[in-house]
Amino acid sequence: MKAPYVSTRRALNRRYFLRGLGTAIALPSLEAMRPVFGAQVSTGPVKRFVAMNAALGFHGPGLFPEAPGRDYALTPYLEKIKDHRNDFTLFSGLSHPNQAGNNGHASELTWLTSAQRPGLAGFKNSISIDQVMAKHLRGKTRVSHLALTTTHNSLSWTDSGVQIPAEKSPARIFKTLFIDGSEKEVAKELAELKRGHSILDTVMEDARKMKRTLSQKDGEKLEQYFSSVRDLEKNFEQSEEWATKPKPKVDAETPEDISDKNDILAKQRQMYHLIALALQTDSTRVATFGLGALNSPPSNIQGVSQDWHNLSHHGKDDVKISELKLIEGAEFEAFNEFLTRLKETPEGGGNLLDATAVLFGSNLGNASSHDWRNLPVIVAGGGYRHGSYVAHDPKNNTPFANLFVPLAQRMGVEIERFGSSTKTAVRGLEEA
Repeated sequence: MKAPYVSTRRALNRRYFLRGLGTAIALPSLEAMRPVFGAQVSTGPVKRFVAMNAALGFHGPGLFPEAPGRDYALTPYLEKIKDHRNDFTLFSGLSHPNQAGNNGHASELTWLTSAQRPGLAGFKNSISIDQVMAKHLRGKTRVSHLALTTTHNSLSWTDSGVQIPAEKSPARIFKTLFIDGSEKEVAKELAELKRGHSILDTVMEDARKMKRTLSQKDGEKLEQYFSSVRDLEKNFEQSEEWATKPKPKVDAETPEDISDKNDILAKQRQMYHLIALALQTDSTRVATFGLGALNSPPSNIQGVSQDWHNLSHHGKDDVKISELKLIEGAEFEAFNEFLTRLKETPEGGGNLLDATAVLFGSNLGNASSHDWRNLPVIVAGGGYRHGSYVAHDPKNNTPFANLFVPLAQRMGVEIERFGSSTKTAVRGLEEA
């Protein structure tokens, strides 16, 4: 009998860095970092895209009409956006497959990726559809994308499944987009960008040497890491080009960050305003926005006294539902203001809403039961034919990613599928 195979490779320290000329970049987690005997393991009009997710869902009866079609009766939430009835399409019966994990809340991680089994052991996310668009448009705007939040959650993921940090400070966002630095600040920024090039150059040679000592699986993982580094190099190049260009001037003052962490609606309104300014000035063409959620009562919503997360798990308690509807109704009012701002902003021969496909919804169809099926989804603007409620099969849901493919194609991305998509179109999304 042959003796069992025992690897003689020396395990890499979990704090292993690639080093060169006094600089260092930390590596991702690799199998080789485990103990040796451990567990086995365009030339046309400019087009834009914005995606916004409400992590605690929306109470279904407050949103969905009883019957689909163009003549649907307004529900309490749709009443809040009725002025834009012909500017949006409401969908039901959409979902990503196999989202069970962490009681359904982990489905927020995959809302724009459609990766399966989020939050469970061995889960690895994939690129989000906004980043597919951002990579396609790289260099065309000062900022390739905006990843925003009112709390801490980001909707955006790289092609190697790494979450892109979301910005929650309106003041920092405004400064980045609209405040020119002094000559000294610009020179410092350029020097830092050039130093960034140097860091990447010096560590890559060390990385290539190390790759020859790794297993095939670790080598593949390191190659993904190299890909991310190459993307970073391209971003450096674009940043250098934009660093010396004057920033657009806007008729707005630098916003003050809201100190009350529970004033979630005021924070949403600030972010909506900044997204609109960024799109209007063509500072970016892609944005994601995590609307946020709280384990406490939101401030400044009269009639709400209970913890928002607790209210979302209402268990059909009428008192809880009544308070929950006050919060969610306020969210739809803020969303309505955003749509109005876009529609009232001229763009070419039309308006900014026509030029922007807005995806608004949630990763939970029923937050009370942590159900990730039958997602509430609204698509507004984008030049589509709107005005309908389109109900897909509530039991055999249509893949939500089927909607992502035409949205990406609209932005000029040549793809025929994305994630768990099964078709290149979805019933109800029609070009005008």
